[in-house]
Amino acid sequence: MTVTIQIHELGISFAHKTCFENFSTTVNYGDRIAIIGQNGSGKSTLIKVLQNQLEPSSGKIQIYKDVIFGYVPQVIYEFECLSGGQRLNQTLTKALSVNPNVLVLDEPTNHLDYSNRKSLMRMLKNYSGTLIAVSHDVEFLQNCVDTLWHIDNGKIHIFSGNYNDYMREVKIKRASIEQDLSILDRKKKDAHQALMKEQERASKRKSYGEKKYAADKLTLRAAQERGENTQNKNKKNIASDKGDLIEKLSTLRLPEVLTPKFSLKAADMKDCILVSITDGSVSYNGGELILKDINISLSSKSRIALQGDNGSGKSTFLKAILGDKSVVKLGNWHMPQEIGYLDQHYVTLSLEKSVFETIAELAPTWNHAEIRKHLNDFLFRKNEEVNAKVSQL
Repeated sequence: MTVTIQIHELGISFAHKTCFENFSTTVNYGDRIAIIGQNGSGKSTLIKVLQNQLEPSSGKIQIYKDVIFGYVPQVIYEFECLSGGQRLNQTLTKALSVNPNVLVLDEPTNHLDYSNRKSLMRMLKNYSGTLIAVSHDVEFLQNCVDTLWHIDNGKIHIFSGNYNDYMREVKIKRASIEQDLSILDRKKKDAHQALMKEQERASKRKSYGEKKYAADKLTLRAAQERGENTQNKNKKNIASDKGDLIEKLSTLRLPEVLTPKFSLKAADMKDCILVSITDGSVSYNGGELILKDINISLSSKSRIALQGDNGSGKSTFLKAILGDKSVVKLGNWHMPQEIGYLDQHYVTLSLEKSVFETIAELAPTWNHAEIRKHLNDFLFRKNEEVNAKVSQL
């Protein structure tokens, strides 16, 4: 088997945006492909379409009959009692158990500790089948794949080579485009100045003709017509040049890069102890201790990284700080009343609520405009994005 997947004129669109269109290529056995692009560009949707889990908006995909997929999604809901890294390992083990010849991974290194990450990359280097992975991990992109599909500005660009080579090429291309844009901008200004000068000359010719042929109306009219014809011809030439410039400008226009604005309003907090734990320990339901001899004091403006192997108790420790009832704490624990928490599996989000409803529930005193402004800072700008269910993100 050589060809595994044939893609013809593929497109993915939603009500509020087009991710890409007119994408055609062939995936051969042994190809090692990474799909890259900004958040929301359609990467995860594309790998579901490639497996016939979702229908494309346009085009078609032919999957050859001998293809066996192994799939590891980005968010894993199975194995709830395990840590993020352990869930990934378990799901990957399950995916490999069917002996797939096409392995599809969505952000596979997200929850892995250092040793597990290295083990995964070693395994993938030795994997002989076709690999299709979505990733933002530069080390993974540099070492585990040899072809990039970049979803950008409504198209998928295919690059054969490693990630560093691709980024170098992108920088050179964008620098060239920016230089062309600068030249076109100068030409537009020159064209405008030429038009102004021509209009000034035409006005002077008209005034001169009226004085020269004041007594001869027919000769005056003929001279004015000749002047108008010359002026109209110049206008058409300038307009044509301007149209060409505008067309070139539109083809060279760089895609808009939107940046979210994150701000925390606790910057003016006075220096004080926020978290204090003495002789602490944690377990689940009074079973075997997961962590013990915890003695720690955290003040405002502290910046702490909690490190450890997958399954070593990092998330459990955070749950204890948050007061999660499933975690049993012993010792002296003093915590602040308000804690903001972003977990690795997004369990704080209700999948059936909309983006707007989620924030409105958390900030009941905010009016509609305040909620929209807050969401706008996080790149939820259009009505379709604001009203989308969390499950659709």
